Amino acid sequence: MKRIGIVAALPGELKPLVSEWKRLDGNAWTGVVAGHECVAVAAGMGKDAATRACEQIFAGGRVDALMSAGWAGALSCGVKPPDAYEVKEVVETQTGERFLTGQEEGCRLVTLDHVADVKEKRRLAERYRAVLVDMEAATVARLAQARNVPFLCCKGISDGATDVLPDFSRFISTKGQLRMPAFLAHVAVRPRYWKNLGRMGANSQKAAVALRRLIEEVLERV
Repeated sequence: MKRIGIVAALPGELKPLVSEWKRLDGNAWTGVVAGHECVAVAAGMGKDAATRACEQIFAGGRVDALMSAGWAGALSCGVKPPDAYEVKEVVETQTGERFLTGQEEGCRLVTLDHVADVKEKRRLAERYRAVLVDMEAATVARLAQARNVPFLCCKGISDGATDVLPDFSRFISTKGQLRMPAFLAHVAVRPRYWKNLGRMGANSQKAAVALRRLIEEVLERV
């Protein structure tokens, strides 16, 4: 039995996967997938939160593989919510670093330090030939590499390439959490976002279910 660490940003990304697992301290769970012992941690959005999650997983004992899992935004109309995709390569846009998962098939994902809007999504797709964007995968990949641990990446699409959404970045706390009261107050008086936010919420739930199925499939091959 291998021990697999799974890093997510938000508990909702993991909810279908961990629904019958044992809950540990905070937003952390342990369970079995495909015969492997798994520890999943949702520590928040962004680099610092992903680092905390990885450190928590490594502190619990040996790690035979480390996976970045959760929601991602689509950069291409060729990939749509609420599907889930295995990632073959992660690109850190700030440093230019590239990390391979070692999988023969999969897509390319770029990691930012903020939430991308529609215009930036278009630029990222053109520059990197990538189809997904997130805020954590490159950090998880870098820490896996530093520990000489295999890196895996599975993402469920929460929002489409052309979906116009509010600027989430301004409402993310220093601990990587969405400041929900302030965010809701912001969108309450901006009805142009309501339809897309409603669709994003529904797609996110479905994407989390698709993500669970993909994680199970990937761990069958580990």
